[in-house]
Amino acid sequence: MTLDLRVPSRSEYASWQGALELAFGGVEGSVGDPDLLRDLAEIERAIGVWDGDECVGTAGAYSFRLSVPGGAQVPTAGVTRVSVAPTHRRRGVLTSMMRRQLDDVRSWGEPLAVLTASEPMIYGRYGYGVASHALTAEIDTSRVRIQAPGGGDGIRLRRVRADDPEVREACEALYAAEVARRPGMLGRRPGWERLPVVGTGAGRDGLSPLQCVLAERDGEVVGFTLFHNRPEWDMAGPKGAIELKDLHAADPVAYAELWRFLFGIDLTSAVRVRSRPVDDPFRYLVSDLRRCALRVRDDLYLRPVELALALEARTYRTPVDVVLEVTDAFCPWNEGRWRLSGDAKGATCARTADAPDLVLSVNELSAVYLGDTALTALAGAGRVREVRAGALDAASVAFGSDVAPWLPHGF
Repeated sequence: MTLDLRVPSRSEYASWQGALELAFGGVEGSVGDPDLLRDLAEIERAIGVWDGDECVGTAGAYSFRLSVPGGAQVPTAGVTRVSVAPTHRRRGVLTSMMRRQLDDVRSWGEPLAVLTASEPMIYGRYGYGVASHALTAEIDTSRVRIQAPGGGDGIRLRRVRADDPEVREACEALYAAEVARRPGMLGRRPGWERLPVVGTGAGRDGLSPLQCVLAERDGEVVGFTLFHNRPEWDMAGPKGAIELKDLHAADPVAYAELWRFLFGIDLTSAVRVRSRPVDDPFRYLVSDLRRCALRVRDDLYLRPVELALALEARTYRTPVDVVLEVTDAFCPWNEGRWRLSGDAKGATCARTADAPDLVLSVNELSAVYLGDTALTALAGAGRVREVRAGALDAASVAFGSDVAPWLPHGF
């Protein structure tokens, strides 16, 4: 039977969602909170593939604004909920959805597309590259201490309800302030402020209800943390763990006091961290880094949909004037030679017939776009070729970021 690719109707949403859950193991809720997903769904931006009456492929795209070096928030398609039914593998279903989706994103005027990958090997052939990494840790708080700066006496910590509207508003303001300072973060649209507090009930995987503690100075909220407690015991006594979900602060003192609070919770001996920026300051506050079990993993995948607009949307750490020869088989409108000229104030990017300075594919531009990976590192792996001597080092510095990009949450 011929496969039919189309935008699902509202009446087809349940079938579309069911196909997604089946592809991810067949457990209801395995791909996120069903009620929240339904409320946030932009079904008109989704794609489904049907074999008769059966939905066998899904792909969605949220309308986000991504923070890039320089502080701008760029319209971005957040690719999500991609699946292919096990019965329809290797029949071109995924490629057909990616083709349609990137054409749609281009027509929507969004220069960038981003995603998080369940399997990293999948998306490179569609031009995506790893644009940010995340830090995970399991900190032995029975042996590690926080060496906080002075000034903590002016901070008041207060436990509150995570789902209180006023608390949520204060926390969202702190999050939004950080978006302006750090590349890779998502400017959240209305409704997304609910994301950090879904699933607050007790009992799931032995976790406590979601807990929220505010850091206040002179009555003003200057930080917050969201976390679960996982009580555990053995014959020697308590060995519970704190599962950190979120932590933001307006200044180093409030930040350190929140970490010190987490380290000191009774009946626990570990803080487990799932996703923090690779330059997270807690690394420089702990007394013993070896007992933090740090690991770095790939996180946000990105690709320029309109290359010139994407390169013009960010700023550059040092002045740059370079001709890039780019290959992009999946989005051929990006192929060719482009002259990028820019600095910390802005940039221009236009087609040129001039000789290239650097030769690379869109995958490499994807990886360096947010400043996470250096062009020189990719050249060392043979993935970037320098034609004009000196062009590589200069461009690599210019594409860098003083602050590591970070995606605080999935989508």
